[in-house]
Amino acid sequence: MKRPIYILFLLISIGISAQSSPSLRGLGGVSDAQQAPSLRGVGESGAGVTLLTLSDCIDSALTNSLSVRMQGNRYASQRLQYTQAKANISPSISGYVGQSWVFGRSTGADNISRPQNSSQTSFNLSADLVLFDGLQMKYNIDQAKAAMQSSEADLEAIRLKIKMNVSTMFLQVLLNKQLLRVAENQLEDTQIKLRRDSALVMAQRLAEGELLSLQAQAAKEELAVIQQRSTLSLSLLDLAQAIELTDCNRFDIVEPDPEELQGGLLPNNDDVYQQALAYRPEIRALEYTIQANESALKGYKAAYSPTISAGASVGTGYYDMQGAENDKFGQQMGDNFSSSVGLSLSVPIYDRLQTTTAVRRQRLAVENARLDLEQQKKDLRKEIDQAYYNALAAQQEQVSAMKSESSAREALRYAEQKYDAGRATSYEYREAKNTYLQAQSAYLQAYYNYIFRLRILHYYATTL
Repeated sequence: MKRPIYILFLLISIGISAQSSPSLRGLGGVSDAQQAPSLRGVGESGAGVTLLTLSDCIDSALTNSLSVRMQGNRYASQRLQYTQAKANISPSISGYVGQSWVFGRSTGADNISRPQNSSQTSFNLSADLVLFDGLQMKYNIDQAKAAMQSSEADLEAIRLKIKMNVSTMFLQVLLNKQLLRVAENQLEDTQIKLRRDSALVMAQRLAEGELLSLQAQAAKEELAVIQQRSTLSLSLLDLAQAIELTDCNRFDIVEPDPEELQGGLLPNNDDVYQQALAYRPEIRALEYTIQANESALKGYKAAYSPTISAGASVGTGYYDMQGAENDKFGQQMGDNFSSSVGLSLSVPIYDRLQTTTAVRRQRLAVENARLDLEQQKKDLRKEIDQAYYNALAAQQEQVSAMKSESSAREALRYAEQKYDAGRATSYEYREAKNTYLQAQSAYLQAYYNYIFRLRILHYYATTL
């Protein structure tokens, strides 16, 4: 009666093994604790799957981002305003052509009024140029240029933020791939032992309870693999949606070499802050905003100054009096030709305090812009200090997790040897294996958490 039960256990264990996906490494192939976790072997992509590197993901996000496109339009609008401000210095030139008809008494080219119908064709070309306006146009150019540079810095800040967000999601996918690999490796190792112990039970060399305990362990690890695959799929979906992929279901990443993920040494927070003051686009945008407001203030003050303008015009015309002899068209065009040149001076005397009010309001705008910059610097310092200490804690956590993973791996190897020799129960082996699984997962999370924290710190000191 016992033999059919043993055969049933053997068939169940073989079925579990056939349903699981093979991993590239067994338990004995765990990397040394001093090395970065391997990134190869999980999520091999089949035909029709879009494979993207980190650089490809960032490029896709920047290309498809609506925020980037909208800010790009704002920057283009500021460039047009800057171009217009420079063009306002040039003279204004206009031409005029008119045709009129008079019925009844008309005045001819000789300025004599007659009771006759007439028609008149006139031509005129005029030009106006502001010679002096208290440098208002010069300050308008400076203001438009600073506003354009501020808009460009805002665009760079948006692009840099998107780059950081995509990098974070990319690292999360890598972490989930690693955790899936760990779960698959553990399941594969358990299935190997399950097949071996099934044979030992059939040969009546191992108690049936030991086999049942190992089968429970295999079922638990198979559930962990299923859950980790679901987590990986969700993280890939988040990344695909962030980079605006049209087909999110057939997408995977190209896993970089471990060396590419290393961010170097942990920089000092004071050095990062000084670099951030010089390179952060948010800081530069506020500095340009201050310049724009200061130029606008100078422009409002220039409105107190008088304005000197020059103008010139040339014109001619043709008169046709009905019932009278008219000179030819060409002769009249020459005889009626006239030109003029003039200067004008406009002095502001009283404008109901409009200029004074505008100057006072702009002074407040300048002060607020400076306060915004100071607040941004304080917030930046706080964020950098927090990022530094988070990275420092993550570094220490990684070192501790590395030691814990190494000790748990050795303990598991010792428990496995005792179990194979029959000197340990399946419960003791299962406890050692679960401890190692937790330690390995904790190390992977600590490893990627440190990379993430280090990238955040570098994010404050870099530009695109």
